[in-house]
Amino acid sequence: MTHPDPRSPDPRTLRPRLPSPLQEVDDAPFARRGVRLLLKRDDLIHPALPGNKWRKLAPNLRAAAEAGDRALLTFGGAYSNHLRATAAAGRLLGLATVGVVRGDELAGGPLNWSLTRCVADGMRLHFVDRATYRRKTDPDVLAALHDRFGAFRLIPEGGSNALAAQGCTELGRELRGHADTIAVACGTGGTLAGLAAGLDPGQRALGVPVLKGGSPHFLHETVADLQRAAFGGVRGDWSLAEDFHCGGYARRTPELDAFADAFEERHGLPVERVYVAKLLLALTTLAERGAFPSGSTVAAVVTGTP
Repeated sequence: MTHPDPRSPDPRTLRPRLPSPLQEVDDAPFARRGVRLLLKRDDLIHPALPGNKWRKLAPNLRAAAEAGDRALLTFGGAYSNHLRATAAAGRLLGLATVGVVRGDELAGGPLNWSLTRCVADGMRLHFVDRATYRRKTDPDVLAALHDRFGAFRLIPEGGSNALAAQGCTELGRELRGHADTIAVACGTGGTLAGLAAGLDPGQRALGVPVLKGGSPHFLHETVADLQRAAFGGVRGDWSLAEDFHCGGYARRTPELDAFADAFEERHGLPVERVYVAKLLLALTTLAERGAFPSGSTVAAVVTGTP
């Protein structure tokens, strides 16, 4: 049996703010339909590990501590907030971190602000070509990474695995009795998988994908597979609203920017553009279409900061 290293860091020492606050906003498109809008402020959980990044990383960090692991390796694109969160967790907990970055063409130029933050937090960056990145879970690719970096705990792209889904069930539990529909922006699906499993019967979870591409059912199957791995089967009442990606990951349209600017002005709240703006745009559009019954309550999970 492997015994935990007494020096292994415990993520509880990071002192997250849980449960995260629930804030009601009086927003005209919802009010006109008789619908209440709540914001689940997961962006306030921890300054370095906001939102679903804390909820997904914390159980993986606990598993690393129990196993005595001293290094984390994970994957992401050039602007990945998951890479930034993993790097910050490594700095705060004294763990070595390696970020495998999609796009070997990035290796020769100056780092963008996101990757610069990763390096400042102590992360070693390893750039790979896009064909290799697509094969990142293949045994030969992982073996080469072990040969290069030594022992590490592998955390998947976006942090979404069975442990992450289990960690996100607490998000659902915190929202029991507060809303009829709970919506979250989706990248790799782990947050939606756990959220839906943690809700009460009668509540439903709605995922808003922010990526374009893949088959129409790809993310649906990904979420279902995560639930099977985490809970032994598909759990909860959940669905996807797939028409609000605005062109793809980190893509923005004039409509999206105008919407986010107006929401910020109305409520004095900064709106993160990659995930949260698309989530709020989707909910506003659906509310205006009458998708939510009058007298119901919708909660939007704010998963990140600008």
